[in-house]
Amino acid sequence: MSVSHASPHAPTDISPISTALELEALVPSSSRRTRLPRWLRRTSGPVLTLALWQLLSATGVLTGDVLASPGTIAHVAGDLIRDGSLPSAMGVSLRRVAVGLLFGIVAGTALALVSGLFRVGEDLVDAGVQMLRTVPFVGLIPLFIIWFGIGETPKIAIIALGVTFPLYLNVYAGIRGVDAQLIEAGESLGLSRWGLVRHVVLPGALPGAMTGLRYSLGIAWLALVFAEQVNADSGIGFLMVQARDFLRTDVIVVCLIVYAFLGLLADFIVRTLERLLLQWRPTFTGR
Repeated sequence: MSVSHASPHAPTDISPISTALELEALVPSSSRRTRLPRWLRRTSGPVLTLALWQLLSATGVLTGDVLASPGTIAHVAGDLIRDGSLPSAMGVSLRRVAVGLLFGIVAGTALALVSGLFRVGEDLVDAGVQMLRTVPFVGLIPLFIIWFGIGETPKIAIIALGVTFPLYLNVYAGIRGVDAQLIEAGESLGLSRWGLVRHVVLPGALPGAMTGLRYSLGIAWLALVFAEQVNADSGIGFLMVQARDFLRTDVIVVCLIVYAFLGLLADFIVRTLERLLLQWRPTFTGR
């Protein structure tokens, strides 16, 4: 029986660094992706859009009476900030959204808890809510004006109504979507009914509630746009109505940009809150 001996010149181990370099050399250079910073990727789209917009305005493809150029809009925004009209309008609009959002969150969450936790509550609440949510809330503005007058109440009511239904649907779905095995595990540990609700059902429904809150914020700003253009004497919508009467497209675009940034800021706050409250839930973040 012969035993083969390894050559003294043969390497006994392979360096991980050399292996990685050899594998990288085997990959074609065309297939290697250059990793750009994420902030650069996220801002490239808006920057290219602004550049194209400015180019079309400078070449006369977009005239000022159709759509003002970005430079003109920036100048008008500066004027509105300096004379105080834009900050004042933003304050009024933010107050309306905050109050309407508060009432909508309370109403939507309360209805979802009653309907989701109790079968009797579902029989009493869910059918009515499902019927009301199919009615366009914008179509209720004339009725709200008759009921509440032309002051702040109908504006807040329309925002609260727009917030209630998406939050109700997501919280209700979150409660009913809790894994039944978790409920059984809680019962086997001796948790009471309230203990199951507090430690199992509500944490399990929290992801759905946060999703519903994000939807509700978007609808709140949409409802505000409609509410502030009906018998309003202040707010961003009031500025838009005045600009429409004087054919000021630059002021209208400034107001739309303010709406967009306020909505983006609100969504950022909710996403930050979601990351803090849902640290226990592993999620896929893309590749």
